[in-house]
Amino acid sequence: MSTHTLSVLVENKPGVLTHVAGLFSRRAFNITSLAVGPTEDDRVSRMTIVVDGASTPVEQVIRQLEKLVRVLKVVELEDGAAVERELALIKVPAGPQVRSQLLEVAAAVGAAVVDLTPDTLILESVSGPGKLDALLTMLETYGPCELVRTGRVALARGRETITDAGADGETGPGAGSGPAGPPAPGLTAVGA
Repeated sequence: MSTHTLSVLVENKPGVLTHVAGLFSRRAFNITSLAVGPTEDDRVSRMTIVVDGASTPVEQVIRQLEKLVRVLKVVELEDGAAVERELALIKVPAGPQVRSQLLEVAAAVGAAVVDLTPDTLILESVSGPGKLDALLTMLETYGPCELVRTGRVALARGRETITDAGADGETGPGAGSGPAGPPAPGLTAVGA
């Protein structure tokens, strides 16, 4: 599946997530992953949205996001030019006959055991999406797993940030209104 990761800075106000989700719903765009959290500026939140490029016209998604009043900036993070992580909790059947094998698998991939009962264990894995998918494939051989994933978060590599100011030196809400400099390597400037 061809996915695209969008980093979207929005005003930290009630209802913004509803507006963004409503845009995707109205246009029948599919969200593969969505994570939202505060930034270093408490007036701004960052949404990391992963969309399926095969079924969703990414350029159209970006144009539509830019039209929303509370959206400050939209940047597409290029493959390989961003650090991407996801947290997963995975409950695995772990009877006495396979427990040591599961502990070896967990150690090999850097997953932590956060809960242990006589019949199950819960692993915590923080990794890139590909590594997490590989772990889940390995665990399928031990029986059905129960799983919860947080959704992907990502930051572009390098010194510059998407909150870097334009020529006016302003950051935070409204910073996108002035002229913007060239995007950092790995960032595709959108609506700047």
